[in-house]
Amino acid sequence: MILHWQKSSYCSEGASCVHIATTTKAIHLTESGDPSTAILKATPAAFNALLTTLKEEATRV
Repeated sequence: MILHWQKSSYCSEGASCVHIATTTKAIHLTESGDPSTAILKATPAAFNALLTTLKEEATRV
């Protein structure tokens, strides 16, 4: 399977960035140092739960 990676819109030029690739069954995340290997792979539901938790934690800080 060939993944099509997209750089985060929050990344400035030349900075270390998060890249994301999606399929119908998984969300893949990696960093710009090695965009060919996913360091996190999750189902869309699990990824949504992660984002929800991170957003909740950010509002508590």
